[in-house]
Amino acid sequence: MDTASDVAKLVFAGPVGAGKTTAIRSVTDSEPISTEMALSEPAMGDKTTTTVALDFSTAILDDGTPLLVYGLPGQQRFSHMRPIVLEGAFGVVIVLDGSSPDVAEQCEYWLREIRAHQAGMPMVIGITHTDAVAEFSIGPVRSAIRRCGGPVPTFTFDARDREQVAHLVRALLVTMQ
Repeated sequence: MDTASDVAKLVFAGPVGAGKTTAIRSVTDSEPISTEMALSEPAMGDKTTTTVALDFSTAILDDGTPLLVYGLPGQQRFSHMRPIVLEGAFGVVIVLDGSSPDVAEQCEYWLREIRAHQAGMPMVIGITHTDAVAEFSIGPVRSAIRRCGGPVPTFTFDARDREQVAHLVRALLVTMQ
């Protein structure tokens, strides 16, 4: 990403319902092209659809670089899309659901999954829905990161808030310098 004519590719990854599509919608300049389909399992709260192939949208970085933004499907049965979408990405934002009782296990799974496909890929973790948990603790997530070789910048954020999502992207870019 040395000149404004370069194109950058960013990927959002994480489990179903964590907020990947919402984050992409918040941080990009156009409505994402989405492969949302009805859930084959019971609805997850208000969530009745899931990404089955990928989400895609674009944005322009502060320096004028076009940013291609992709979202990976969270379900294991669509894992064949992961290496395809990850190819050529400069980094990954892992989005986790802080209200999930297994958020630490999800963190460990996604860190290992991304590293299995793209060793050395820069990553940042954003945790959503922490406001839905009376006493959210980031400690178990930090322990999962250490088990996976650490360190990965980790933040709580609201996937609906453009500035908070942009903060995650900027944090990812800083880790690459």
